Amino acid sequence: MATARTVVYVRGERVREGISPAEGLALAREQDGMLWVGLQGPTPEEVVALGEELGLDRLGITEMTRTHQRSKLDHFGDLLFLVLQPAEYADRTESVHCHEVDVVVGDHLVFAVSAHPAVDLERMRALLEQYPDIVTRGPYAVLWAVCEYVTRGYRDVMDGIENDIDEIEEELFGDEEDVSHRIFALQREVIDLHHATAPLAEIIERLGRVVAKKQGVSSVAPFAEVADRARYIDGRVAAFRSTLDSALTIHATLVEQRRNEQMREMTRVSLEQNDQVKKVSSWAAIGFAPTLIAGVYGMNFRFMPEIDQPWGYPFALALMVGVSVALYVVFKKRDWL
Repeated sequence: MATARTVVYVRGERVREGISPAEGLALAREQDGMLWVGLQGPTPEEVVALGEELGLDRLGITEMTRTHQRSKLDHFGDLLFLVLQPAEYADRTESVHCHEVDVVVGDHLVFAVSAHPAVDLERMRALLEQYPDIVTRGPYAVLWAVCEYVTRGYRDVMDGIENDIDEIEEELFGDEEDVSHRIFALQREVIDLHHATAPLAEIIERLGRVVAKKQGVSSVAPFAEVADRARYIDGRVAAFRSTLDSALTIHATLVEQRRNEQMREMTRVSLEQNDQVKKVSSWAAIGFAPTLIAGVYGMNFRFMPEIDQPWGYPFALALMVGVSVALYVVFKKRDWL
């Protein structure tokens, strides 16, 4: 069972914690402060129950119970609903894990929900307390800390991916057979990361305009800085995709070149073998002719007239030599010898 972590801030200072959500919201409204509610690893039923206790819009509560949403920013009545996807990188498996954090913001309320323990809401709140001037500006300004927390986390992810890409580039010109599988798998992880980071800059800029409007100013510098970082992140992820695309193309080309070289070598060996077979066959044919003639004359027949002639023996030898020479000339003209 998930337990809600509640903290009430007034003028940037923590004044109460561990209070029930309903009482905390009432206190925040009474003292013109802010209630932080963090719910880590809840069930959908627990989210619905806490949302109803805080008097949230029913449609907004329903959105918070949905999982695997992409980064987005919506309005539900007077409430702002933000979905971000913090990420972590597992270097051993070379995989990117994008999680989800849902944040509902009202005039005196920040309600954050994370279904995965990798998104540490307490750490996010601790980051917020490092900037009391942000807390003083109210719940909408607090969204800066949420965006700051998420975008900071992408730094380690991108460093891990970049390190693996460097290793892939070294393997490209080696004899690693599985490098194409590694490239393709990492490319798929980078695409998932791009889905999480692509909308960030626009979302943060919209948040900056909302906060500026609430505060009656033209712009809020911290949001602009985080938006610039989000654009940098998105550009770097896009560069990773391009690099991996190029690596896959280069690897396919190198594999094809190696295959062609192997085919050329096999063809050369085959031609050499054919030449050897031709030579062996030619000499075998040349050697077979005298053997055949000798075999015929070696038959033990009574009626072989040339045997009784004085020229019989020289004739047999001459026939053997003549047939052999004739075969040699024929094979030589055909370049078999």
